[in-house]
Amino acid sequence: MSDDSSSRIAAHLREWIATAAPGAQLPSTRALVARFGASPVTVQKALRELAAHGLVESRPGVGNFVRASRPARPDDHGWQTAALGARRGTSWLSTALRTVPNDVIALHSGYPDPSLLPERLVRAAFTRAARSAAAVARPPVAGLPELQAWFAVELGTATAADVVVFPGSQSGLSTIFRSVVGAGHPLLVESPTYWGAILAAAQAGVQVVPVPSGAGGPDPDELARAFRQHAARAFYAQPNFANPTGARWSLGLAEAVLGVVREHGAFLVEDDWAHDFGISADPVPAAARDERGHVIHLRSLTKSVSPAVRVAGVVARGPVRDRILAGAQAESMYVSGILQAVALDVVTQPAWRTHLRGLRRQLATRRDLLAGALREHVPAARVEAVPEGGLNLWARLPDGTDLPRLVRDCEAGGVLVAPGDEWFPAEPAGAYLRLNYSGPDPGAYPDGARVIGRALAEQGVR
Repeated sequence: MSDDSSSRIAAHLREWIATAAPGAQLPSTRALVARFGASPVTVQKALRELAAHGLVESRPGVGNFVRASRPARPDDHGWQTAALGARRGTSWLSTALRTVPNDVIALHSGYPDPSLLPERLVRAAFTRAARSAAAVARPPVAGLPELQAWFAVELGTATAADVVVFPGSQSGLSTIFRSVVGAGHPLLVESPTYWGAILAAAQAGVQVVPVPSGAGGPDPDELARAFRQHAARAFYAQPNFANPTGARWSLGLAEAVLGVVREHGAFLVEDDWAHDFGISADPVPAAARDERGHVIHLRSLTKSVSPAVRVAGVVARGPVRDRILAGAQAESMYVSGILQAVALDVVTQPAWRTHLRGLRRQLATRRDLLAGALREHVPAARVEAVPEGGLNLWARLPDGTDLPRLVRDCEAGGVLVAPGDEWFPAEPAGAYLRLNYSGPDPGAYPDGARVIGRALAEQGVR
């Protein structure tokens, strides 16, 4: 029988339960099989659905019964106020993580549309992994050796022993900030920067110190001043296709930043989140030019392989690697062997490189389409630099723009956008929108830009 059959059985039982007394026993599975002409598996699925909705309870060896309903009353959780104490860190859900209906033009997300992912490779990899030892074995704490080796070879200047595998980059950032920086200590960050890094730092109790960064990256002199002033031990940055600005450091800037980091005996935490999203330029990690272990390199496969495959690799050399590994053990013990096996399977297939070449062309088309639509329909918005890779455009709006109102008006018009405020670790330097050009339905980008343009025009700002 199909899923529709179990739903039909569940619907009939719902009607019966609505008139039955609390505690009444449902007909036996055998009786339901005979009544509906269904298999025992289909009947059990219908019963599990009812139990999941709190309508029935199962008593092993006895049967299934109508669950007694509790009288409706307000929940009193006031005691938790004293137990929890004052809120520590930051607690909010980024606009970039919102799920929206299909009829909304989605320019807000931080993830590429499923059509841009290697779906066939991922499905085949899951099938193979389910039949392998990874389905039942506990993987090594630092990660599968073959996956460690892959991350090391991709970077080119590391060994497998330098790699620690994490369940996604967010987990990696949290562990690095706690283990390397420590609660109450300063962490220098580009401003604006990835909202998830701001959140991870806040949850770790780390003191975030903004360093101005624009379309070309941070000013080394400003970075040096911040190191001197705050005696920081780490600088978090995205040298390639930064989120949200799209900035890509020049070779000269990368060397200058590394020089500042070395001078102060500190670490550069390099977030290489967009390594697989180069369009007109190939990313060159700063870690590839580091020989003394000053760079902690983080590369995620979650966005480029699949959101269901939350796997990232951290490359760190020297004692800091052991400290990060200890932090990883404390947080998650190890990463699912199935997910590691799937990630390794996908990125070692010959078709993976073919997929990335096609992805580059698709991202270029989408980026140029959205950038052109903004120029035509939102002339007051300024994209300082069209990025050479990544997933986003960073648009500066006119001074005086009421950003919360603009976001609300756009959503009312069927367009979801991400307010730039979320990417600033301190007060915003202006009104910005971060617009994702890798989302669904690129043909709707011009319509989305028209809505943004009208909403901005209604505010009368220029």
